[in-house]
Amino acid sequence: MVLPDPDRAGRRGPSAPGRRRARHRPARRRQAVLAVACALAVIAAALIVLGTWGANQAGPPPDPSGQAGLPATPGSYLGVYSPSAPSSYAGVTSFTSTTGVRPRLVVYYSGWQEPFQAGFAASAARHGAVPMVQIDPTDVSLTAIAAGRYDAYLTSYALAVRAYHRPVVLSFGHEMNAPWYSWGYLHTSPAAFVAAWRHIVTRFRQLGVRNVTWLWTVNVIQSQDGKTLRPAAWWPGRSYVTWVGVDGYYLEPSWRFASIFGPTIVALRELTPDPILIAETSATRAAGQAAKIPDLFAGVHTYGLLGFIWFNAVTSHDYQLTDPAAIAAYHRAAQAYPAPAS
Repeated sequence: MVLPDPDRAGRRGPSAPGRRRARHRPARRRQAVLAVACALAVIAAALIVLGTWGANQAGPPPDPSGQAGLPATPGSYLGVYSPSAPSSYAGVTSFTSTTGVRPRLVVYYSGWQEPFQAGFAASAARHGAVPMVQIDPTDVSLTAIAAGRYDAYLTSYALAVRAYHRPVVLSFGHEMNAPWYSWGYLHTSPAAFVAAWRHIVTRFRQLGVRNVTWLWTVNVIQSQDGKTLRPAAWWPGRSYVTWVGVDGYYLEPSWRFASIFGPTIVALRELTPDPILIAETSATRAAGQAAKIPDLFAGVHTYGLLGFIWFNAVTSHDYQLTDPAAIAAYHRAAQAYPAPAS
């Protein structure tokens, strides 16, 4: 059992005026009152421990299967990222209007030390979607995270997620097997990443947070620069992961789902049978969006994946779904997609 913070418990003690009033009572009555007060203090401490930390949290984190309440039915998730998130839900509603498809997962990217965006999450819930947060520890020491130096932030974030009461998908340090982020392999060791990941998941579980689906997200190993590594060194273990995410894009006309994602899926299946979600994908116009969208849907079906997140933004390339032929292709493919599991 993990005890509550002693400073916080101390502030729950009797006030100074209450203690002064006790001095004027007879000795026996004072002893009886003190006995009752001690008993109440023990009960209160137990309630604090159970309410703040949750019961039976000793030992290693339990297997997360079923904790978040999200079904893992293959082919049941279509999602979108819009750059308006999380400050506004307008980009998501615009995507819905354009495609005629209501996403089941809506993504936003969060910097380290940023709070959980409960307002955006509430908007997602009103539209029948689940919020998915990619937490990016940019220029933050992962060793410091694992050592507990950011536990105050993690506690605040975890309690906010718990208070939301609905399912949330959380990912941390996505694409860690690539070199371009500060938590990637050129800057941070796999061991430091694994330790930080495990610490974060453990902290949430200690706080009784049971509405999180933990999404461990890698970049495809057959990337265009050839510098993305196989993901095994970053694997934190099945008891710390619910779903596995894969990021990859169609950038050339000749690229197909099997060549982009296939080798990474094979590598992941050597690590775990956990459900796989394409956590970031899109196709540029130069790659032929209208032709690539049916290939994307077919690939999800062929490999038995959960679904995919369409990255509807402009970064190094224009990934937005604006071409009428591509929009029509997306709508047709989505119409034939399985209905979401309840």
